[in-house]
Amino acid sequence: MDLERDLNPAQRQAVLTTEGPVLVIAGAGSGKTRTIVYRLARLVAGGVDPASILLLTFTRKAAQEMLSRAGLLLAMGPDGVSGVSGGTFHAFAFATLRRYHAAAGYPDGFTVLDQADSEDVLGQAKDKLGIGKGDRSFPRRSAILGLLSKARNKEMAVADVLSREAFHLLPYADAIGQLGEAYTAFKTDHNLLDYDDLLFRLEQTLLGNPDLADYLRVRHRYIMVDEYQDTNRVQARLTRLLAPASGNVMAVGDDAQSIYAFRGATVDNILDFPDLYPGTTVVKLEQNYRSTQPILTLTNAILANAGRKFEKHLFTTREDGPVPELMRPFSDLTQAAMVAAKVRELSRTYPLHEIAVLFRAGYQSYALEVELGKTGIPFQKFGGLKFSDAAHVKDVLSYLRLVRNTADFPAWSRVLAFVPGIGPKTATKIFEAIQAGDRGVLGKMAARTAEFKTLIEFLDTLRGLPPVPAALLERVVEAYAPLLAEKFPDDYPRRQAGLDQLQQIAAAYHDLDAFLADLVIENPGEDRKKTREDHVVLSTVHSSKGLEWSAVLLIDLVDERFPSRHALSRPEDLEEERRLLYVACTRAREYLALFAPETVYQRTTGGCSPALPSIFLRELPPGPLKERRERLGGSSSGTFAAGCAPPRAAAGSASMSGSPRPGAGPRPAPAGAPGNGAGPANGSARALGYCRHKIFGRGKIIATLDGGKYRVNFPDFGPKVILADYLELEDAS
Repeated sequence: MDLERDLNPAQRQAVLTTEGPVLVIAGAGSGKTRTIVYRLARLVAGGVDPASILLLTFTRKAAQEMLSRAGLLLAMGPDGVSGVSGGTFHAFAFATLRRYHAAAGYPDGFTVLDQADSEDVLGQAKDKLGIGKGDRSFPRRSAILGLLSKARNKEMAVADVLSREAFHLLPYADAIGQLGEAYTAFKTDHNLLDYDDLLFRLEQTLLGNPDLADYLRVRHRYIMVDEYQDTNRVQARLTRLLAPASGNVMAVGDDAQSIYAFRGATVDNILDFPDLYPGTTVVKLEQNYRSTQPILTLTNAILANAGRKFEKHLFTTREDGPVPELMRPFSDLTQAAMVAAKVRELSRTYPLHEIAVLFRAGYQSYALEVELGKTGIPFQKFGGLKFSDAAHVKDVLSYLRLVRNTADFPAWSRVLAFVPGIGPKTATKIFEAIQAGDRGVLGKMAARTAEFKTLIEFLDTLRGLPPVPAALLERVVEAYAPLLAEKFPDDYPRRQAGLDQLQQIAAAYHDLDAFLADLVIENPGEDRKKTREDHVVLSTVHSSKGLEWSAVLLIDLVDERFPSRHALSRPEDLEEERRLLYVACTRAREYLALFAPETVYQRTTGGCSPALPSIFLRELPPGPLKERRERLGGSSSGTFAAGCAPPRAAAGSASMSGSPRPGAGPRPAPAGAPGNGAGPANGSARALGYCRHKIFGRGKIIATLDGGKYRVNFPDFGPKVILADYLELEDAS
C-alpha cells in the first residue's frame, strides 16, 4: 500500500486525516470508493481494531466490495477486515435492535415485516375500518404503503406529501391518514416493525437508553458514512447519536449529486455537516478520472449557478476530446430521428452498449423507442418499463388492434377485462362466439351487460372511421380516460403523459398497420433483466447514477420537461433538477450531446408549440457548448404531424446545419409565441399588480387562486401558478 503512488494529494489527505470529523466532498468520478478503501486499510494497518470501525453504506454490495478491497490491499485476503461493522443503515439498526431488544421495548423480541406482510396488515386495517369499500378509484395497498413510507422518511404529514407529489389523491388524505394510524397501532400491538421503523426505533432506543448509546459510542471509535448526500433526517440524527466523543466521523459524498429528495433524502445533511461537527476538516476530491476536460468544463458551468453548495472545480489530465454539443432539433418528434442518426454515427466508434440516451422521465423515450425499432437498433431500458410493455399503452392499442383484426384474442382479452362480470372464461366464450358469428350469444351478453353493449358499439364505430392512427387513437384515449383513472388510481396522471406521447407518435403515421407494427415488433427471446452487449442503453437519469458510458445523449432539455414542470415553482426543487443535470452529464467519458427541441407536441392542439430551452442551458456562459441546428430544406423521409416539422424538413435524415459556434446560446422562441409572455391564459383576467420570482423574474399577477396561490404571467415564461410564499409582491402605490 503506497499512498504516494496510489493516491492523489486530496485523496491522501482524506486517508491520513483519521482523527476528528472529516467531510470528503467527492466530485463525480473522483475515486471516492478508492479513498474509503485506502482509509479503511490504513486504519487497520495502523493498529485500529476492525471491530471498532463502523462503515455505513446504502447497499450491502457496496459495503462488501469496500471491505473485500481493503482486505486485499492489506494482503490479508478478502476476510482481512471482517471485524468491521459494515452494511446499510437499516441492517445496522436491525442488528442493534435485535441484540438489545429489551431496551428497545420488545422483551420477547420482534418480527420485521416484508412488503407483502405489510400489505396484508394494511388490508386488514382497511377492511376493519371499511375505508375505500366499493370505491374502485381508491389507491391500492402498495401505493398507500409507499405514501406512508414517503411521509415517514420525509417526516411530513400525508396530506402535505399528497399536495406536492400526488395531488389527484388529496381527497383521500384523511382516509390514508386513518389507515396509517391503524397500521401503526397493529404493528405496536403485535411486536412488528417494518423497514422504516428500524431507523426510528433505533433512534428512540438510543435516546431512551443513554447507557446503551454511550456504550455504542465507545465501541465504534471510527465511523465512516458513504453517499452522505443521500441520507434522510433520521439517518443524519443517528450518525450524530453514534458519533464517538472524539468526533471521529468521516462523511463522504457530493452535494451536487443529491437527487433523491423524493425518497426523503435532504441535501442539507451534507451542507450542514461542518456546522454540526465543529472543527470539521473538509477535503475536496476534484480530480476526475472518468471524463474529458471539455465535459468537465460544462459540468462546472452548470454548477456555477447553483445556490447553496460546496465550491469545487472538477479537472482531469485528459484535456483532449470534443466539446459537448447542443443539438436543436425542430421538434421533439424530429428529435427521435436525430438521436437515432447520432447513435448510428457513434456506433462506428463505440460499441452500442457504450452509448446511452438519458431522459428526465420514462415516458420521454417513447418516440425514440419506436424510432430505434424502425431502424433496427437494439436497445435496453433502465428506469421504467419499455414503452410497449406499459399496461396502459397495451390497453389502448388493443382497441386499435381490434379495428384491424377481430381475431386478435389477446386484444379481446384486454378490452373485455374492463366489462364488469366478464372473467377469462367468459371472455373466451365471447371470443369464440364472435369468430363463429354466433349473434345469439352476443345478444344475450348485450342484454345482460350494458357495458358490453357499449363496448361492441364503440368498436363498430371505430371500424367505421377512416383508419388514420391519430384520429382513432384520440377517440380511444377519450373513451379510456375513466378506465385509466379507475385501473391506475395511484399514478394515472403520469400514465396520461405517456398516452400523450403515444398520440404524438401516432400523428406521424397515415397507415394504421404500420403504426401498430412499429410499436409491437420486437426482437424475440430478449432477456431484459440482464445488461446486454451491443444494445444502446436508454435510461432515466436517476437510474443512471453510478453508471458511465463512452457517449451520452441527453434529450428533452426544455423547460417543463427538464427541469420538470413541478420543479419550476419551488426553488429547492429547481436546485435538485440542476443537480440531476450534473449527474447526467458526468456519466459521459468522451462524447456528450444535449438535445433541446425548438418545439414540443401539444395534445390539446394536435400540433407543436415553441419551447424554451432549459433554464440551465440559458444560464450557461459562452464556451462550454457548440450549437448545431436541424437543417431546413431537402425531402423528408418521414411523415410528421402538422406544425411539428418545418417545411421541407429533412427530418428523416436528421441532418444539422451551421458551423459549430462555441458558446452560442440557445435561440429564444419567437415573440408572441407560447412561453414568451404573449398574454394571460385567460384574456378576461385582470392585472392585480406585479411581483418578482427568484427564477422567473418580474411578472404580472392575473388571478388570485385558492390555496394561497397566484396565476402570474412572466414575460419570458408565460403564465405560471405560484405559491404566494415564493413571490415578492411589489408595492402597488
